[in-house]
Amino acid sequence: MNIEAFVGGVMKTSSLRHKHVQLDQRKLNRALRILGAKTETEALDRALSVVVSEDKIDTALRKARGKGRIRKVFR
Repeated sequence: MNIEAFVGGVMKTSSLRHKHVQLDQRKLNRALRILGAKTETEALDRALSVVVSEDKIDTALRKARGKGRIRKVFR
């Protein structure tokens, strides 16, 4: 199923797929609590979003490696 949304003047398409996976229920329950999700699907979606966001941050940090200085601004 494809869902299309008009975001900021641009048409965005989200590709949703049904998946059959085996998961550790204890991990899923913990993710539900940590993420404050109401459903297992929401918990999985949020967890995947965290992974994707962290990858973007890691990539930016690798590109910036050695290009700046850290200085103390508070004493």
